[in-house]
Amino acid sequence: MTTTLHRTANRALDPGLPVRLSLTPKTTLTGRLDGAWWPRSRDLAAELPALVDALEGRWGRITRVLVNPSHWPVVPHKVAVIGHVLHSGWFTEQDPDKIILLSYTTGRCDLLVIPPETDPASAARLMTAAALPGSVLTAGALMSDEAATGRRMREAPSSESAWESEGGAGPAPQPQPQPQPQPRPTAHPAVGARMIPLPGHTGR
Repeated sequence: MTTTLHRTANRALDPGLPVRLSLTPKTTLTGRLDGAWWPRSRDLAAELPALVDALEGRWGRITRVLVNPSHWPVVPHKVAVIGHVLHSGWFTEQDPDKIILLSYTTGRCDLLVIPPETDPASAARLMTAAALPGSVLTAGALMSDEAATGRRMREAPSSESAWESEGGAGPAPQPQPQPQPQPRPTAHPAVGARMIPLPGHTGR
């Protein structure tokens, strides 16, 4: 996986935060995606300039972008980027978790779009999975798999609590008191019993 963190030279378009982007390494294997993008907001006009600037070194001049409007409140028709104007469009039939960028020189670049509110651990897994060369998983399939993974991790008991449930951390068993041997009763003559002297016994 190639992780790219670019900063644009235009400070008006980019306040200085790096672009969160992972790209598949250049290889003969062709997959369904070319990487993943983790924007910081759902403001497409504000997010696109830095993304396009980061990609143009590899993909050439990007002139058009296509999205599904379900994840973007506003889809502008044109966005000013460094050196030119980017045209954008939307299609409801397109995978809502994907963005398509078109270049005259290199063709198209398909990126998984990770929702801005995604926690860093999930985003890291998604960025790695989307950048695997030759992967046949779609953007929607990756998001569904990650949702299932997160659900399992939340529902699974921790190793410590699982160990405790198996008796590993419970109180140590206390030794049971052993019964003490009782002294044997001493035989005493019954009150009023007649003593019969033995032979040779003087009776004193």
